[in-house]
Amino acid sequence: MKKAKQKIYYDKKTDVLWFNIKSGPEEEYREVTPGISVELGKNGELLGIEILDASKVLGPKLGFKYHQTSAILHKVR
Repeated sequence: MKKAKQKIYYDKKTDVLWFNIKSGPEEEYREVTPGISVELGKNGELLGIEILDASKVLGPKLGFKYHQTSAILHKVR
């Protein structure tokens, strides 16, 4: 059986979340809203999505609290 490739990457140090949608050479990088960018291929196909300050952007929406000193997401009870 072939092992599935990882599709979601998170870097705690930089607090960047990246979704790999499709493999291929990146032709264009476009910021769609402050802190959220997309990577596009030759024919405009979506290759990836990058979210800067991910724990701050997504944390509250997912019920997580961001601690700036530790750069760790903690579930709010």
